[in-house]
Amino acid sequence: MKNKTNNMRNRLFTAFAVLLLPVTVITAQESSGELKLSLKEAQDYALQNNRIVKSAKLTVEGSQADVWTTISSGLPQVSANASFTDNLKLGVFVMTFNGVTNVIQMGRPYNIPVTLQATMPIFNAPYYVGVETVKLAQKLSATNLQNTEIDTRQSVSSAYYLILISEESLRILKNNLANLQETLKSTKAMYNSGMAEATDVDQMSSNVTMVENSFSSLQNTIEVNYNLLRFQLGVKSDTKITLTETLDDLVKEISVDALLTQNFNVMKNIQYDLFDKQEQMSALNLKAQKAKILPSLSGVYAYSTSGMAQELSSISWYQSSYVGAQLSLPIFASGQRYSNIRKAKIDLEKARNTKEMISDQLDMQEKQLRFNLQNANMQYMSQKGNVDVSKRVYTSMENKFRQGMASSLELTQANQLYLQAENNYISALMNLLQTKLAFDKLLNNM
Repeated sequence: MKNKTNNMRNRLFTAFAVLLLPVTVITAQESSGELKLSLKEAQDYALQNNRIVKSAKLTVEGSQADVWTTISSGLPQVSANASFTDNLKLGVFVMTFNGVTNVIQMGRPYNIPVTLQATMPIFNAPYYVGVETVKLAQKLSATNLQNTEIDTRQSVSSAYYLILISEESLRILKNNLANLQETLKSTKAMYNSGMAEATDVDQMSSNVTMVENSFSSLQNTIEVNYNLLRFQLGVKSDTKITLTETLDDLVKEISVDALLTQNFNVMKNIQYDLFDKQEQMSALNLKAQKAKILPSLSGVYAYSTSGMAQELSSISWYQSSYVGAQLSLPIFASGQRYSNIRKAKIDLEKARNTKEMISDQLDMQEKQLRFNLQNANMQYMSQKGNVDVSKRVYTSMENKFRQGMASSLELTQANQLYLQAENNYISALMNLLQTKLAFDKLLNNM
């Protein structure tokens, strides 16, 4: 019977410990390597310092540069060239006329040509589609940044919750350990006076040791959780962090009824927006492939002046200029353009199908999260009441034990039931916070 009781107690303590393992302008106080943060301050701090967010912001800046690079390729391009030539030995041209042969020297020893040329596309369908594409790519990178920021807020919230939950569990274990140590002290005194057996002392000692081990393990877990938050915040590992909000503060902010009255618009969901823009990118790719079969027209203007002389001190300049147009018409590409268009059509259909699938998934997720939130709130209220009941039972059994009216086994079982109730309460509270967080993310409330 004793072994069975010990095994049950071991499993309960193990389950209790495992449960606690890891699952704007900054107004926070920061001095001498210490941060004091509310939940919102932690989220805002992460948006400024998280390395993943920084990379997403750099991607947006790069996409802005790509827009101008593409636009500028269709604007007038002007180039100038100049050179200097010293003809050490001039070429000649031999001409015979009426039996007389004449040798004519070609050019002058010194030649200085200068050319100015301007070109500009007049009609180029791929260029216009390319401009549309890079502008959409810029919007897509901005949406990706927004999605990254939402994910970061969610990750910071989860880490923040986890720390508070772990510290609350540590407080529960600390109080329980103090009670057990006091009970052990009383049990030893009762044993010395002949009112208790040695097995009672052993039982209480075992209980104290188990809770001490869980307490020590939980302290290490809390530090791991703080490191997780430090990573999300983008701060050094030795930065001291103080959380200024409590679990009670966060729970008071939860209004389940108000959340459940909010309507879900799938088109405002960030995930749907991402896939919608990817569909638009596929449509532009199809448009670009079709544009390649259209003719292109560009204009050119050139002005040149050339200096020639027998001596550098007496250069004569001769000017010339021209204006023209160039038409390019694709005729035959061995079916490559047709294959590219067909492939682009298939990619567009896939993108549309994926977007519709995501829309269906989000609708189902919304219904499931509504149910989960209602259930999580009921479980939380129920487990909160169970803690009060089990604590009263444990306190009553503890008094009976000290009066010799209950055995150590009964006290141990009462303590196990109390810790299990606390365990269930902590689990229900974490589930409520995480479910609310997931629902906020779905409704774009982050």
